[in-house]
Amino acid sequence: MATKSVQRQASIGLKRVYDPPSADDGMRVLVDRLWPRGLSKDAAKVDVWMKEAAPSAELRKWFHHEPERWNEFKHRYRQELAANVDAVEYLRELAKSKPLTLLFAAHDTEHNNAVVLLDFLQHGHAPRPQTSPAQAR
Repeated sequence: MATKSVQRQASIGLKRVYDPPSADDGMRVLVDRLWPRGLSKDAAKVDVWMKEAAPSAELRKWFHHEPERWNEFKHRYRQELAANVDAVEYLRELAKSKPLTLLFAAHDTEHNNAVVLLDFLQHGHAPRPQTSPAQAR
């Protein structure tokens, strides 16, 4: 049974690291700078911990998962990813040969660094900011 925190697009998916591993996860890559609280390395079943692909400590602290900072966070993190060619290309290469699941610890499954990273890996950019009709005028 799939959970809401699992998304699969092409050969790369997203999943909370706290959710149980599944056979279709493929290579499980943790993309957070800090190890998830209360989770042992054995229980996490992480194949690769890519701290290098996570937002900088400064950006992570600034964002602090505050929804009103989401659009600016996406923009800043996208800039960091564009400058982090080695980590981005490593993940893209992994995804070419096997399914890849980007793991994250955040409670919010729609507003976290893994969401931005997935879009950047697939499209070379972060998700477009959502604007209301009033903002578009």
